[in-house]
Amino acid sequence: MSVLALSTVAFTGCSGDAEPEPDAAPSPSETSAAPGSASATETPYLPVPEGVELTAQGTELGIGDEAVVAYEPRQDILGVLGITVDRIDKTTFAKSFAGWKLDAATKAMTPYFVQATVTNNGETDLGGRPVPLYIVDSADTLVESSTFKGTFKPCPSKPFPKVFGAGKTMSTCLVYLAPEGTTLEAVSFRPTQEFNPITWTGKVTAPRKDKPKGDKGAGEGKTGERSTKGGTRAG
Repeated sequence: MSVLALSTVAFTGCSGDAEPEPDAAPSPSETSAAPGSASATETPYLPVPEGVELTAQGTELGIGDEAVVAYEPRQDILGVLGITVDRIDKTTFAKSFAGWKLDAATKAMTPYFVQATVTNNGETDLGGRPVPLYIVDSADTLVESSTFKGTFKPCPSKPFPKVFGAGKTMSTCLVYLAPEGTTLEAVSFRPTQEFNPITWTGKVTAPRKDKPKGDKGAGEGKTGERSTKGGTRAG
C-alpha cells in the first residue's frame, strides 16, 4: 500500500495575515462504489430519527440530485443531512485568486468550486461544523475543502452557521485544490474510511460571473489565510 499525503498549504491575501484553520479528513482507501440511484437502505447504517430514509451507501448521483445521509461528527453526536450538489466549477488562480500570494506548490494545483444545498434533516444542532463533503481526484485521493480566515468572495467556503438546527437549509460554495497533475473526478460524502461513499458527478463548468448563491456576506471583510489538507490513497 502506498500512501499519498497532501501537505498543508497556506497562502496569504494582500490585505493581512491570519492563522490557518485545517480540518481533519477521513483517510480514503480503495473504493468500489456500486452504481445505482438514490434509495433507502433496508437497515440504516446509523440510528436516524423515525421517518428518515437514508440514501444507500455506494449510490452514484448526478448534479442536482439529493442524498440523505447520516454521520457522527463526534461519538456522541448524530447528524442527518439532505445534500444536493448543485454545480461544479473548474477555475484558475489567475481568474479567481488575483492578489493572493501563492507559492510554487500551490500554483501547481487546480482549484475547483463546488456549490451545494444542505438541509438539516435530523434533531441535532450542527452549528459551526464543517460541511462533510470532499472531492476525489483522478489519483483516487480524497481531498477536503479549503478553509478561510475572513471572506473569500468568489466562493466563501464557510462551515454551517453558528446555529444550524432541525429543518434549517443553507446554500454553500466550497473550494478544493486538486493536487498537481490530477483532476476532480467526483464529489464525495465519506465520513469514515469504512463507508462506501456516495458520489456526485456531472458536467464541470466555468465559474459564473455573479456571486455564488448562499453567502449574503460575500465581498465583505478582509481576505486572509487558508489551508487545505488531503488524505491517503491505496495503491
